[in-house]
Amino acid sequence: MKYTLLLSIFLLTSCVANQNRRSIEKVIAHQASENKHFSDKEKTILTEDDFEHFSGLEFYPIDLKYSVKAKFVRTPNEVPFLMPTTTDRLPEYVKYGEAHFIIDDKELELALYQSTTPYDEEGYEDYLFLPFTDLTSGDGSYGGGRFLDARIPKGNKIIIDFNKAYNPYCAYNHKYSCPIPPKENDLLVRIEAGVKAFNDH
Repeated sequence: MKYTLLLSIFLLTSCVANQNRRSIEKVIAHQASENKHFSDKEKTILTEDDFEHFSGLEFYPIDLKYSVKAKFVRTPNEVPFLMPTTTDRLPEYVKYGEAHFIIDDKELELALYQSTTPYDEEGYEDYLFLPFTDLTSGDGSYGGGRFLDARIPKGNKIIIDFNKAYNPYCAYNHKYSCPIPPKENDLLVRIEAGVKAFNDH
């Protein structure tokens, strides 16, 4: 009986360790992909001056505390709305659902939005958009907030990994028009994960 219990604990610990390693590897790959995109002269969104001096984005240390398994709540019958941006552009979104989770013993909630305009590219039919601000906004991360991408979950759970949080384009180049995170997605906690502010923009 004791041997069986010890074996079960060992297997469970190994499983968790493997899951954590895979999660970290995915974040590292994501960060490498971001830097590759910014370093590509043909694809970069950086200004000429910033590109000339670019040596890589700065990220918070990877911390799996900020990769949370959230409760997903579908919110049907929402009314589409025009999301404000940093310009006069007003893209239309609809609130698709909510993610409920806990960080630092605080119960938090994020709204997930879906564009009402179909995407040109295939494979984005189940794409959800998570713009947010937190207590690092303007104090370590970009003051205008950061973004996350997600896919419509099949059940009532969804993984929110803030280690993959990225800046809107206008954090790097003011010629871009970027959505402004709605007030309901202002998290009253420091999310020290994901990309940091760029050159204090």
